Amino acid sequence: MSVHTPEDVRKVTTHRLFEMKQRGEKISMITSYDYTMASIVDEAGVDVILVGDSASNVVAGNVTTLPITLDQMIFLGKSVVKAVKRALVVVDMPFGTYQVSETEAVSNAIKIMKITHADALKLEGGIEIIDAVRKILAAGIPIMGHLGLMPQSINKYGTYNVRAKEQDEAEKLIADAKALEEAGCFAIVLEKIPAALAQRVAQEVHIPIIGIGAGGDVDGQVLVLHDMLGMTKGFSPRFLRRYADLNTVINEAVSHYVEDVKSCDFPNKNEQY
Repeated sequence: MSVHTPEDVRKVTTHRLFEMKQRGEKISMITSYDYTMASIVDEAGVDVILVGDSASNVVAGNVTTLPITLDQMIFLGKSVVKAVKRALVVVDMPFGTYQVSETEAVSNAIKIMKITHADALKLEGGIEIIDAVRKILAAGIPIMGHLGLMPQSINKYGTYNVRAKEQDEAEKLIADAKALEEAGCFAIVLEKIPAALAQRVAQEVHIPIIGIGAGGDVDGQVLVLHDMLGMTKGFSPRFLRRYADLNTVINEAVSHYVEDVKSCDFPNKNEQY
């Protein structure tokens, strides 16, 4: 298997993502939540690292993304930023930190940026949160939008099924994307929507569109690290490609360690002082 080495080793910026869209270069994005994994992912050449509120699921063991707190996201974001040299680091604003008021949204956004030193933030929603988006952008903080299936709204949806299959919801999604672009967002994630709709959005807005379960005719792709590495089990949506089976690898390694400890094989004479 060949190893991808980015030709341009400069720090990825929001402007460089825009340039990538203009020249037709696909954008790679993946989640990370800790220093060690982020350093590996960054060295592998990914363009954008998302410190996602999906940590609520894969790190904290919650059923939804809703329980994760601002302070928890800050801790994770700070850990990731310390490891990253090239990728653009985006931190999710967790549920409840930007929906109450524009003032509170700006205050929380500034807190994340000042403590983590991240490059940008990601917010879920369109026209409903546009005032908060404008205020945060006015404070000089770059924002990545998120439309389609929005996990923070799962209790409203009641299902993780594909979104925007009906014309009314599809038209609203397009209007939301254009509103986010007009407000000044540098990119938008589209999650679990029909590929034809995602393609239309990517063609009708000028900022990069990153898909997850949104087909290949967008400007880039994002996956959850634990899912694509095969660390998680029981989650197999159509859009997920597993690039490794670390669940089996780690299980076998730990089992081997346990056996060696029990049999007094570890440590041997060469592994002691």
